[in-house]
Amino acid sequence: MAVHSFRTNTFARNIYYYGSERLTARDGYGGVPAEYYTPVQQRAAELYTDQQINEALTKGYINQVEFDETMAFKYPAV
Repeated sequence: MAVHSFRTNTFARNIYYYGSERLTARDGYGGVPAEYYTPVQQRAAELYTDQQINEALTKGYINQVEFDETMAFKYPAV
């Protein structure tokens, strides 16, 4: 299945900003399709500030593993 940028952007916004979806199946949400998992994290790392990503973690929109993975895209190891 192809990964479409408009869906990636929508998933990132709905997960990290609104909390109306989740990356993985939990809290009654089905999670994003597997092929979107990494692209959504990469897009969120580009779009959102550290504070916004941390707020998504605090509010439970993402879990600690997802937070760590997203921040690794934001600040790749040298």
